[in-house]
Amino acid sequence: MKSDNIKSIRAFIGAKNFEVSRSFYRDLGFEELSVLHNMSYFKLGDFGFYLQDAYVKDWIENTMIFLEVDDLKQHLEAIKKLHLDQKYENVRITEITYNDWGNEFFIYDPSGILWHIGEFVK
Repeated sequence: MKSDNIKSIRAFIGAKNFEVSRSFYRDLGFEELSVLHNMSYFKLGDFGFYLQDAYVKDWIENTMIFLEVDDLKQHLEAIKKLHLDQKYENVRITEITYNDWGNEFFIYDPSGILWHIGEFVK
């Protein structure tokens, strides 16, 4: 496989409640493109993932996605202003954790999928 032939990589994630998760990701700022009645593609710019109307507890509770950003503090403040943790049950947003490799904060979506939002040390 050659990297110059690759155009994108897209994860498939599930949802405990598909409609709630769809709403959450739209509120988070993703654009939704319906693929099938039980699957949507959510994108931000050139990046995205597939959300499925499928729930397997062990799969969902072990799914993690890392989203790399340039200005971590700005992203955290922008996300906090959306009050997603007040609007959606089970959504949690942490403060920034400082590590040797870089820094990150976490968002748990309504189903329990863990998003790492981070920036690497330069």
